[in-house]
Amino acid sequence: MGHVTLVGAGPGDPGLLTVKGRQAILNADVVVYDRLVGPEILALMPSKAECIDVGKKSNHHPVPQWRINEILLEKAREGKRVVRLKGGDCFLFGRGGEELELLVENGIDFDVVPGVTSALAVPAYAGIPVTHRDFTSSVHIITGHAKAGSELDIDFDALVRHKGTLVFLMSVSSTPMILHRLMQAGMSADMPAAMIERGTLPGQRKVVATVGTLVQEMQKAGIESPAILIVGSVCALSDGFDWYDKLPLHGVTVAVTRPKQRAGTLTERLRRLGADVISYPCIETETIWPNMPVVEALASMEQYHWLVLTSPAGVDVLVQLLNAADMDMRSLAHMKVAVIGAGTAKKLKEHGLRADYIPAVYDSVHLAEGLIRLVQEGERVLMLRAEIGTPELPELLAQACVSFDDVPVYRTLYHSERREEMAAMLADGSIDYITFTSASTVHGFVESLPEGTNMTGFTALCIGPSTEKAAKAAGMHTITAANATIDAMLMTLQEEYHK
Repeated sequence: MGHVTLVGAGPGDPGLLTVKGRQAILNADVVVYDRLVGPEILALMPSKAECIDVGKKSNHHPVPQWRINEILLEKAREGKRVVRLKGGDCFLFGRGGEELELLVENGIDFDVVPGVTSALAVPAYAGIPVTHRDFTSSVHIITGHAKAGSELDIDFDALVRHKGTLVFLMSVSSTPMILHRLMQAGMSADMPAAMIERGTLPGQRKVVATVGTLVQEMQKAGIESPAILIVGSVCALSDGFDWYDKLPLHGVTVAVTRPKQRAGTLTERLRRLGADVISYPCIETETIWPNMPVVEALASMEQYHWLVLTSPAGVDVLVQLLNAADMDMRSLAHMKVAVIGAGTAKKLKEHGLRADYIPAVYDSVHLAEGLIRLVQEGERVLMLRAEIGTPELPELLAQACVSFDDVPVYRTLYHSERREEMAAMLADGSIDYITFTSASTVHGFVESLPEGTNMTGFTALCIGPSTEKAAKAAGMHTITAANATIDAMLMTLQEEYHK
């Protein structure tokens, strides 16, 4: 018999998914998910997992609740590890209790991973503390959604009498009625109130007004679901406490094209700056095997005096190849190591080695020029790099009569699972910047998209001259970091955005 885990995915910001929730998703055989679960959280699903979209939203359940309950039971009976992934928290208006009832009746093991609820997180992202000693000591969370054909069963007189902060979830269509009933129960029309749309996400919008004017203001702003209604004097603190809208890249949409296993640092830092980040890995690396040239090189490492690595991927493949040959980093003890930039040096350091040479400018030309100065007569260089690498490095070394072997150890594959989605976003102009950290990511991006896709509706943020050259050749408008580092890319983006 299998096992079911109810996981609260949080309000939208992928950073608010709990560690335990993330681990449950990564270990799942089956994931059953709702509409409000963000794409970056859905991207955590294992590639081999069965993913079932039950698509619930207000007044539209393509898969009815009773059928969702049955799906969980059926998959558990198949012996699967099932994750039921729900927006927000499972038990706060999430019908999690209903989904457990059938499992309990049939003796299915289950556990529950609570999620960060939008009732508390969304006000926090809008600068609204739901409690404050100078304003109120209680908060009340109420559903603004009733079953089809029925009215909201809310004691408005009691809510007004308690004088606490009121948070109404799923309340966009019912807001006019809710505010009217609160005023009927004695609440002042001047009481501050707010409506927050797409809370905790980069597209978050808020309208802060009063109980008497909020309906008019939210209609003027075109507020749509998902959104929550907050009523209480603490709403007046929103402008002063608003930190999210003030982030330097708030409102900017950036696509990251790095391979999935290397996108984390850039993606996370962009999100911390407030950007809406679209993960679009369009390349991946594959170790070349069988590979006689590298076998021969590893078997005669004593003939080499310098090792050259031109990417973090090259470092990973080197370690993999050494392990396969029953060798380790001690085999490189007699060699000096040159790398193309800080990223490769950092990856090398993770395995206990420090680079002996990093060029001041992180590109193949400057790497070659440095090697020409440093490699002594009679010394030989081993380059382990991509199957199709930039030609400048071997060409310049050959012209200077430096002895070297250029051994391909991995190849770059171009593909993307989100090509149609990306093409649609480019067509409607919803992406502002696309980051490229190598010429191969440019080629992979172009190759992944349908022929004829417009490449002029965004700005390409390039890590260095070689990447910029490839982007311009593809017809893109470019900006380029002063140094080939993630720090420099982020600084360049902020400077460009705030011009």
